[in-house]
Amino acid sequence: MSENRLYQTIAGEIRKLIDRGEFPPGSRLPGERDLAERFGVSRVTVREAEIALEARGLISIRIGSGVYVKARSAQAPGGLPDVTAFDLTAARAVIEAEAAAMAASRVTDADLCELETLVLALSDPAAGTEAVSEADRRFHLAIARIAGNPVVEHCVQLIWRIRGEVPRVREVHARVCHDDGDTRREEHMAIFDALRRRDPAGARTAMRNHFQRLFESMLEATESEALAEIRRRTQQDRERFMATTGL
Repeated sequence: MSENRLYQTIAGEIRKLIDRGEFPPGSRLPGERDLAERFGVSRVTVREAEIALEARGLISIRIGSGVYVKARSAQAPGGLPDVTAFDLTAARAVIEAEAAAMAASRVTDADLCELETLVLALSDPAAGTEAVSEADRRFHLAIARIAGNPVVEHCVQLIWRIRGEVPRVREVHARVCHDDGDTRREEHMAIFDALRRRDPAGARTAMRNHFQRLFESMLEATESEALAEIRRRTQQDRERFMATTGL
């Protein structure tokens, strides 16, 4: 396993321990050395994992004190669940993929005209970020409506509320979607083409591929942020050392 992916695995293992209650809210995690020995990895990998977990709001790293588990509120502002962008994308890959498969069996010519208009809006080079995001939202909501199940439609509507209103989800999507315009348009066109062929399996696969790529993009963004934070903190440690020793 590459070093870049190893810290994500360790972050997942630490999160499991937190979720199981081994380290309850407010408790202090073991030191880097202890965790490194427990998981058989380097202290640098543990440090990267902890920074990733801090970015997701699960722990708090206090310089000179330690790493503490944060309390997790059941609800975010607006009565929405306080989830991460990773949690939401994993759910979307299941729910919206099945919605696309259902829609492929029910889509009408009028529906296809609506969806094509939205795909073209996504592809308009003159459109601003807000206009493209709105076309994206309407595209996914239209597919949920065409699926013909009010529960599925409600779930997708809720998903988009979470995406737009939960701060840490909104921030991650804003960073990732700002840089992936061409890829996103191609993926939406692939979904549309499968719907136009009235191909449920193809629509399901195209939608899953869309979210798999989005998930990978979010991982890369998180890795970049973690590495930048490590460099920043390493520089702070170096400066403190030099100030203390006079070197």
